[in-house]
Amino acid sequence: MFSKLSIVVASTLLTLAAAIPNGTPPPPVTPPTSNQCCTSVVPSSNAAASAVAALLGLDLSGVLVDVGLSCSPITVLGNNCGGTTVVCDAPEKEWGGLIAINCIPVTL
Repeated sequence: MFSKLSIVVASTLLTLAAAIPNGTPPPPVTPPTSNQCCTSVVPSSNAAASAVAALLGLDLSGVLVDVGLSCSPITVLGNNCGGTTVVCDAPEKEWGGLIAINCIPVTL
């Protein structure tokens, strides 16, 4: 009896802890300056973008921009991207190329 109750209480507490905002502000959105090759570009409200951002400790709620996923910088003009060529906010090093914010498609 008590083991079932403790499981219910523990799962309820975990659910509440996940629902409470962590106070992390959304990443700043600045004018895009970095040419990137991204596997995909999705709205910040997309579930995949939200999941990657959550893994990195970013809160994208309230940020209404396109987000690049699995991005790498384009350093040579005419680079064969093979994905979507975009210009984004320069991704932070700690994001490890997993995400780039405020991406706008470009033609190089």
